[in-house]
Amino acid sequence: MTTNALPPVVDAATWRRELDELRNREKAATRELDAIAAQRRRLPMVEMPAYTLEGENGPVTLAEIFDGHPQLIVYNHMWFPGEEWQCGGCTGFTSQFTRLDGLGSFDARFVIVTPGPIDEALAYKRRVGNTMDWYSTANSSFGADVDAPLGAGFGVNVFLRDGDTVYRTWHTNGRGTEQLSFLFGLVDLLPYGRQEEWQDSPSDWPQGPTYSRWLDSDAIAKLYGEG
Repeated sequence: MTTNALPPVVDAATWRRELDELRNREKAATRELDAIAAQRRRLPMVEMPAYTLEGENGPVTLAEIFDGHPQLIVYNHMWFPGEEWQCGGCTGFTSQFTRLDGLGSFDARFVIVTPGPIDEALAYKRRVGNTMDWYSTANSSFGADVDAPLGAGFGVNVFLRDGDTVYRTWHTNGRGTEQLSFLFGLVDLLPYGRQEEWQDSPSDWPQGPTYSRWLDSDAIAKLYGEG
């Protein structure tokens, strides 16, 4: 890509001075994120019912999904019945998570839960190249109860297990999930950023409609899927 939209060119000393000013803000933001994480660790929690979901090998309780770990991160993947390609945002987001074994060192696990029927969910998982375990809430109210109803909700939920009792400790959706995405973290380092019209950028910067640069589900399948 060639463009006339370029940042101003300055001498090295000026560049270093402005970088240092920005670094002060970045460090302040890091300290604020640390404080937010500390508050998150002090949140109360709510006890969950004894849900039964469907996994690749049949029915499984919510407590069993922890696979022996005390902590569980669940991504609630949107599902639209009868559609060949499910939510592009959910598909793109989850395609980033391919090496999750390191969570075991922190006594945790990451899984996908969707309201789609388990056979269709597993077929979609393979089609788009997901590698984590998927579970279905097609015969359970779990999805709706954690703010992810059929066809209308996505998000991240975190749970803590004490024996067979499971507690919900945290939830986010919308732009709250961005902190878990490495893609946007990398893109936000670039001079042109996400190139979406809502962003605060210089007037001559390349920008287009929101989501216009996001990969569709079929494009993700071509890159990573079984076919």
